[in-house]
Amino acid sequence: MKPLVNKNTLKAFIRKNRDQLYISTRSKFNGMVDGCEPCTDKSFRVAKETTRDLRYTLGIEGAYFTTRDYITKYEDNDFIGYNISNCCGYFILTIKKQKEVA
Repeated sequence: MKPLVNKNTLKAFIRKNRDQLYISTRSKFNGMVDGCEPCTDKSFRVAKETTRDLRYTLGIEGAYFTTRDYITKYEDNDFIGYNISNCCGYFILTIKKQKEVA
């Protein structure tokens, strides 16, 4: 199991990389079924800013944070960031990896 990440670490990551964030929404809460359902489009897209519900979105459209977030590190070939899972869904917040110059 991957170690949990502190929410303050995640907030610092967002502040530092606000203009280069990407988000991939994997599941969302659906009130019609009273639970989370998987999303069909799980691709990474540029994270847009929002002023709606700043306490819960931290200014990121498509993100929703609660008091009980499960946060772990995320890394693949192109992106590095964090997995965020809670009772409202599951999403990945990342930045593009820096390419090494040979």
